[in-house]
Amino acid sequence: MSPQGRATRCGHPRSSRTFVSHTDTDVIETTIETCAVRIVKDDITMLDVDAFVFDARPDLVLGAGVGTAIAVRGGPTIQAELKTLAPLAAGQAVVTTGGKLKAKHIIHVVGPRFQEADLERRLADAVQTVLRAADEHGLTRVALPALGVGFYGVGLEVCARVTMAQLRRHLSAGSPLRELTICVRDTHEVAPFTRELTGQR
Repeated sequence: MSPQGRATRCGHPRSSRTFVSHTDTDVIETTIETCAVRIVKDDITMLDVDAFVFDARPDLVLGAGVGTAIAVRGGPTIQAELKTLAPLAAGQAVVTTGGKLKAKHIIHVVGPRFQEADLERRLADAVQTVLRAADEHGLTRVALPALGVGFYGVGLEVCARVTMAQLRRHLSAGSPLRELTICVRDTHEVAPFTRELTGQR
C-alpha cells in the first residue's frame, strides 16, 4: 500500500485510489491510519475474511437473500448458534461462527429499519457496535455491507456518509483492524462510497 494513502490523526485523511483486479470488478482502495479500506462489488458471503457483517433481524432468523446464502453455504451450525442468542435489540450485535463459509465468523447486527426516527444516529450506533465487536474478538479483516440499504429503506448516500464517518472516527481512536472491505451488491452503490472514501466529489 502506498504510504501517501495513510491518514494522519489530525484533519481529514488523505486518500489515494488504487485499482486491482477482483473477480472482474475493480477495487477502490486506500489506507486510513494503519487499516487498508477498500470498496468492492461482490457476494459478501464468499469473501475470505475474519468476519463479515450481516444486517440481521431482531429474532436472528436467517431469512431471504443474504440470510439464505448464509444458511445454505454456511450450514446449520450458524442458525443453531443464533437460536441461543436471540432476540437482539436495535443497535446490538452478536458474533457467531462462519460455519462452512470462508469467513471464520459473522457479526450479526440489527440496524435501522424503514425510515425510523433518528435514522442516522441509529445507523452510526450500529456501525460503531460492529467495529467494537470486531476489535473485542480480535478480528482484523472485516467486510461490511451497505447496512439498511435496499429492503430496509436506508438511503444509499446517507449510508455511505454515516458509515465512512464512523469508520474514520473508530480508526483514528486506534484499532487493531487491518483490512476493512465495504462490500456492495450493485454497481450503483459503488460511487457514493467511493466519494466518501476518496473525498472526491
